[in-house]
Amino acid sequence: MEETKSLQEAYKNLEFLKSSDARTIRILSEYLEPLARLRKLKVNNTVLFLGSTRANPEEKNANLTKYYWEAEKLAYLLAQWAIKLKPKGKNFVICTGGGPGIMEAANRGASRAGGKSIGMNISVPIEQALNPYVSPELSFIFHYFFMRKFWLLYKANAIVAFPGGFGTLDEVFEILTLTQTEKIHKDHVLILLYGEKYWKEIINFDVLLKYKAINPEELELIHYCSKPREAFLYLKKNLVKFL
Repeated sequence: MEETKSLQEAYKNLEFLKSSDARTIRILSEYLEPLARLRKLKVNNTVLFLGSTRANPEEKNANLTKYYWEAEKLAYLLAQWAIKLKPKGKNFVICTGGGPGIMEAANRGASRAGGKSIGMNISVPIEQALNPYVSPELSFIFHYFFMRKFWLLYKANAIVAFPGGFGTLDEVFEILTLTQTEKIHKDHVLILLYGEKYWKEIINFDVLLKYKAINPEELELIHYCSKPREAFLYLKKNLVKFL
């Protein structure tokens, strides 16, 4: 009788669910749960903000500080505009990785405009705290980096990359590769590098062209902006085609 009481359904067996044998189930969960929640909350599409976690609004003289406030302003303008759009559901919802720096700035701008925003965090040994401006119902945490990357991009009609380090560069080049190889169709996403001086200083795309490592038309995937309103007007003009 005691043995019978200790039995439980497989889906309640945490020891099994945390084992290597159940890895496929955990991966599938990180696909299906966000899918169900975003569908329930009627999130149609997003604008993804990337950039440095080190952009600190309190460091008045730091090189990255101005980008924090410009990201906040751009997200505010986008969210304020998107809230008024007519189609059913939420369009062009601000989405970030949920952490500090540029991510916090974008969620903060959306919150200031009265809009909802998404934060897709990752569980790592040194925990990255979710910034306080993410909408609670749109807060996600992932175990698998590749599932997090999938969801950051899946509903994005625009990617706005602010200055950042290795992580930002990784994401920018992955997006460019996916677009170049048509895993993401170039007509389905806008790629905006914010801070033209920064990006052209650290990445010389013309050298790639010189050595014929890329084709001339592949540089047309990229658009540069350096002011919040300039970026907003570019995105507003080109995002409406996705409605």
